[in-house]
Amino acid sequence: MAKNLFVGNLAFSVTDDELRSIFEKAGQVVSAKVIMDRESGRSRGFGFVEMADENGAREAISRLNNTMAGGRQITVSEAQPRPPRREGGMGGGGGRPDRERR
Repeated sequence: MAKNLFVGNLAFSVTDDELRSIFEKAGQVVSAKVIMDRESGRSRGFGFVEMADENGAREAISRLNNTMAGGRQITVSEAQPRPPRREGGMGGGGGRPDRERR
């Protein structure tokens, strides 16, 4: 079963292909994606790598966590599920609950 990994502290110059290349040393990579900022189009300094199986994921964490890549010390860990988004967003109403409305 494929396993998703979080990769933090990436150099802003690292591409998807370079990220894949780094992780292929530890096992079969299904996908590698550097997360980009929507507005600026620049890297946000982290990404996700999907390894083909549990063994490859463990090997990648063991071999690559706290190693240098692109001049920066990267962190590699098992990706955690994204927390659910709060309802609403930037709509009006509500205000600050600790203030009395006037």
